Amino acid sequence: MQKKIHIKKGDTVMVITGESKGQKGRVLEVIRDKNKAIVEGINMVSKHTKPHSKAPQGGIVKKEAPVHLSNLMLLDPSSGKPTRIGKRLNDKSKLVRYSKKSGEEIK
Repeated sequence: MQKKIHIKKGDTVMVITGESKGQKGRVLEVIRDKNKAIVEGINMVSKHTKPHSKAPQGGIVKKEAPVHLSNLMLLDPSSGKPTRIGKRLNDKSKLVRYSKKSGEEIK
């Protein structure tokens, strides 16, 4: 059974612990089976590549490595500060995520 995930692709998150603590970025991909996410500009690693058709020069390429979801916190859409997430039914009987800090619905 997979754990419930509080972060989706496209969300703006903040890293709350680790080497990149305090940095903000947009989620590019969520890897559900590993409970990790790839965040734009966070946890950059150097990857050595051989020359091939896409990169005829080869060399060292910088790219984002996955970050564990427990190290990420969603940013409140109104204040831009980190917040916990809750789920509730909205007026159209649809389950939506909301910010515990401001009570505002997260799209």
